Amino acid sequence: MLDWVVKLYGPFFDVHAWENIVSSGADWAVIFSLILIECLLSVDNAVVLAAQTQSLPTLRQKEKALIYGLWGSYVMRFLMIGLGTFLIKVWWVKVVGAIYLMYLSVHFFYQRRGGQNKQSSGASQLWLAVIQIVFMDAIFSVDSVLAALAVSSQPIIVLIGGLIGILVMRGVAQLILRVMQRIPELEPMAYCLIAIIAVKLFIAIPQINIEIPASWFVAILLTAIGVTLIIHYWRVKKTSVDKK
Repeated sequence: MLDWVVKLYGPFFDVHAWENIVSSGADWAVIFSLILIECLLSVDNAVVLAAQTQSLPTLRQKEKALIYGLWGSYVMRFLMIGLGTFLIKVWWVKVVGAIYLMYLSVHFFYQRRGGQNKQSSGASQLWLAVIQIVFMDAIFSVDSVLAALAVSSQPIIVLIGGLIGILVMRGVAQLILRVMQRIPELEPMAYCLIAIIAVKLFIAIPQINIEIPASWFVAILLTAIGVTLIIHYWRVKKTSVDKK
């Protein structure tokens, strides 16, 4: 067992390998391409992360959840890159993720219709959000880890690209979070997208094997944002007219 763990994670602790990669321009070019792959495969992840923090009562707690979730995701990504060769066999991870995402979407709209919404303490809400963020990053990272390992077989390069990519996507999630504060209609839109993401994740399992291209999802996302902005500004204009 110990030999197996050393074989999987030993390369991450090779100082000489780190020195060679950090000083190599060619390796940094590969790392940059991995960052782009991470961002393209994680657009849906950013939407989910921003939506998951919306249950927290203050903006400070929402930002804390993203920061703490970042460090948890770093640990999870380290573990998953080591296990990358086995990830292709765990198709049921996507099923679990799809079911959980659909639950999040249904639960959100159930609450909006007047269902019971039991609020826990601020601290417990914060850590629940952090756990959800780390869990969902693990689900979404299966595709990006496998794609990254296909580009480079060197685990250190994949690790650096993945960690920087996660940081970039957290910045995107934080931006979405701040925009949601100004435009409340974006929150239900995000949960509609989460339902779409759940379907996207489920139909990608080997038994169904229907892959929705990232470009399609980006188009859906931009269309949804455009429609939501039109609805928001129409409501604002209608409210201002009614007040006159």
